[in-house]
Amino acid sequence: MIAFAPLLALCLVLVAQTVTALVLPGARTVGKVGRVSAGPIEISALGCGTWSWGNRLLWDYDPSQDEEIYRAYREIRDAGVTIFDTGDSYGTLDLNGRAEILLGQFERRYLEEKSDNSKSMFGIGTFAGNASNKQQVATKLAPYPWRLRRGSLVKAAKESLKRLDQDKLAIAQTHWSTANYNVFQEGALWEGLGDIYDEGLCEAVGVSNYGPIQLEKFSNRMKERNVPIAVAQVQYSLMTARNNEIMDACEDAGCRLISYSPLCLGLLTGKYNLDNLPREGNPRRQLFRELLPGAQPLLGTLNAVAKDVGKTQSQVAINWAISKGTVPIPGARNLAQAQENLGAVGWKLSNAAVQELDNASAGVKKKMIENIFQTR
Repeated sequence: MIAFAPLLALCLVLVAQTVTALVLPGARTVGKVGRVSAGPIEISALGCGTWSWGNRLLWDYDPSQDEEIYRAYREIRDAGVTIFDTGDSYGTLDLNGRAEILLGQFERRYLEEKSDNSKSMFGIGTFAGNASNKQQVATKLAPYPWRLRRGSLVKAAKESLKRLDQDKLAIAQTHWSTANYNVFQEGALWEGLGDIYDEGLCEAVGVSNYGPIQLEKFSNRMKERNVPIAVAQVQYSLMTARNNEIMDACEDAGCRLISYSPLCLGLLTGKYNLDNLPREGNPRRQLFRELLPGAQPLLGTLNAVAKDVGKTQSQVAINWAISKGTVPIPGARNLAQAQENLGAVGWKLSNAAVQELDNASAGVKKKMIENIFQTR
């Protein structure tokens, strides 16, 4: 006779494969994050940037913060965020590569805790989660001056995978273009990305800080090699100068635009003013001192819209980026920030509110400075 309890437990685990992942005791899911296409793959409609994980200069990182960062990680994973943007250069000096290391450690711990939770609930120690909730790492490989050959980029990808303790990247990206200063290296980078895909080290490729002209060239070469492009990412927020050309270029290339710094390094959160700036020595201090005066009308509009919809300024700014068809990747270093970011999903700004924000954004005289490696 088959015992009823184990059979019931098995049925519940099988059902769990078709629904959302189990939520750990005490964890709170703020909003369920949907999924969108990105070239040949699907990614979560909201991502998480890991630039701050290991960055002492801008974000005052210290390894003692890792436990709090993990709580943020667990929160957004429970909510359905799968795409994590990182880079092999993320981490200050001796902490270089720290973000990738933490991403690997966090995911292993997350799955272990899920398995333990599954065991405590069902008496079975194997966690059966939704396959669509699998972590997706999008690593940017830096075009260091010594990475002159295509093989050097393949080696870099393997080193990233070693830090992650994983076998395959979701997306391998070049961190920036060298077209403005070393056109010959640019070609090697492209071939290197193609080789990474051909060797089965990634599901697709992508670029960062490419403008529409350079993206088109890259896309044409990848098509020749039958290498799929998933994403192109640029700095994109209410404080950045924009046009539709990059959107059109992404559509032509069949990839998704990733918007990094959707909160303009924190300026759009409403937290800062001329009397409350980042600490002395932080490069954001002088930057905000220059940008805040001209941003007041925009910040006023952002605050008004936030009050109208019952959300925070950060949540409105992120939702605005989503409304443009991009996948924003705000960072999260603690549970409060994670919950704040997740509050940007599960609802939609009206067309009127988007237009009001567009108008206010267009009126900003001094825009956020462009990344020095951004190409046309």
